[in-house]
Amino acid sequence: MLIHVARLINGRGLLLTNATVEVRGSSIVAVDHRGGPYTHDLGDVTLLPGLIDVHVHLDWHFGPNGHYGDVSTPAFRDRAIADNARATLLAGFTTIQSVGWHGDLELQERIAGDVIVGPRIVSSLDPIHPRPGQSAAALRDAVRGLADAGADLIKVFASGSIRDGGRMNVTAEQLDAVCDEARALGLRTLVHAHDSAAIVASVKAGCTQVEHGVFADDAAIEAMRDAGVRFDPNIGLILQNYLERKPQFLGAGNFNEEGFAAMAAAVPHLAPLFRRALAAGLTMPLGTDAVAGAHGQNAREIIARVAAGQTAMDAISSATSVSAESIELGDTIGTLAAGYEADIIAMDGDPLADIGAMQRVSFVMKAGQSVKVV
Repeated sequence: MLIHVARLINGRGLLLTNATVEVRGSSIVAVDHRGGPYTHDLGDVTLLPGLIDVHVHLDWHFGPNGHYGDVSTPAFRDRAIADNARATLLAGFTTIQSVGWHGDLELQERIAGDVIVGPRIVSSLDPIHPRPGQSAAALRDAVRGLADAGADLIKVFASGSIRDGGRMNVTAEQLDAVCDEARALGLRTLVHAHDSAAIVASVKAGCTQVEHGVFADDAAIEAMRDAGVRFDPNIGLILQNYLERKPQFLGAGNFNEEGFAAMAAAVPHLAPLFRRALAAGLTMPLGTDAVAGAHGQNAREIIARVAAGQTAMDAISSATSVSAESIELGDTIGTLAAGYEADIIAMDGDPLADIGAMQRVSFVMKAGQSVKVV
């Protein structure tokens, strides 16, 4: 298979024009400037590696009445999750990291067996919520249980939801136990942490990556930088989606008026937070925390990063090679080069000139199989 395009961005900061990618089976075998004939001459588009979202919840969906939290049948739930998976893949995200659902193992099997269409899934299975007084030994047991069940990483909560104030609600000793046990087993740790206390405690515990960090101060950002902890701030989709779809979430758990007011108050802090993290040189893979209503809109996170001051090329790298490295697949996906998986997407236009092109995906290939051709 020979794919020819006007422009190619390799995921590591390199732009090629009049480029051709040769695919054999599920792998890329060459990227060059050869002449035709081509099996796929896509014309005036830009080719990219398949995008990667490192924070997704495919299981979140609206119920039969269009409201989050509605009681639904297993069949309805399965269809909704399948729709979320398909929308994510067709938007160009060929790999996602799911952080919080035990059903990912079955979903992976359904996708691998071509029962449904969806992205490659890396999963934490169930998250860990340390309870008040829960012992370090019990938390280490929980980590080992997830590892035995097939988790690729460990997700742990170190603070409350932003709707509840986002303050640290676990002890340093509990975080130490979770992250130390995960490290001993060779597993990464992603930490839900909004405030600086939770972030600093996570860094001291040796955790791998911090999610959200809406209330991070300069000291917390400096702590992440000095320790080489990755930061995924989620600035472009999650809170916006909640606010845009308020009637569909309102009334479910802490989705109350106070919670929505807290989310609305946080939005103006997101771009400045990202700029401070960017200026500090933090490594920031791209995650959206996509939930019900947000699946398939994942590229809004890339657009928001550019609006906040990141270059388009670096924002694209954050969603490709940087994210691939963060999930320990940097030598397999996230780059258009010989030897990599043939996860390839194309979009109309040039995203370096118009980052909005990231939402105009016209071609998607995952592991050498075309799933979308417009």
